[in-house]
Amino acid sequence: MTPNSAISTGSAVRTALSADAEAAEQGQPVRLAVLAMVGTTVYDGGLMDRAMSRTLVEQGVPAGAARFEGMLRYARERSGISRMTVFAELFDDPQAATSANKRFELNCDELLADGGVRAVPGAEDTIGWLRDAGVKVCLATGFGRHTQNMVLESLGWMGLADLSLCPADAGRGRPFPDMVLTAVLALDIDDVRKVAVVGDSAADIHSGLRAGASVAAGVLTGSHSEAALRGAGATDVLPSIKDFPALLERRASRL
Repeated sequence: MTPNSAISTGSAVRTALSADAEAAEQGQPVRLAVLAMVGTTVYDGGLMDRAMSRTLVEQGVPAGAARFEGMLRYARERSGISRMTVFAELFDDPQAATSANKRFELNCDELLADGGVRAVPGAEDTIGWLRDAGVKVCLATGFGRHTQNMVLESLGWMGLADLSLCPADAGRGRPFPDMVLTAVLALDIDDVRKVAVVGDSAADIHSGLRAGASVAAGVLTGSHSEAALRGAGATDVLPSIKDFPALLERRASRL
């Protein structure tokens, strides 16, 4: 999917769901927040970009070549989407795609062991505020389970949220709604309109809207611009995850 087609799809989804979103705004409190990780609650210091660059070279794509730069740019544009999906789109050969995904996860592990991952300022406080307010929290990622656990462990975040999910846990990654819906089922949420999704990419917004979440908020600390997030159908765009509690308080005052 090209960026333009993603924006077009997001606009269509936003239009189709606007009536449901308005209804939710009138009477559905948020009881689950599905928060993206890298770019939203976590800064990786360019680690994932370095892992991707290293992986492409190991797969025989010369660094600096036009193909290399094009693939790297495409991977950045597909931020938030399962890396296995991205590799399947980059390599025609399924075996090459699988090999690249395995190499990518190994490269992530090696780079994570050297440090460099840190929390977005205010992210941990936001998660604590949500849980104190009775809102369950799911941390969702497009990376594999082992990589996700490495990030959580490096931050001391194991057990910080109620749930953490990766594409393999749900069946499909973003932009599909599977991870959001898996969180709804796992955490006993009785209405998808009681869900808020927060992310830094168009894929996060698409996933939230397709799941029926009443809030699909973008943040400007990661991959995509405000224009891209709004084009994807974001109900709100915030400077950072630390601004999310204020959004929910404003929303609650209107219920």
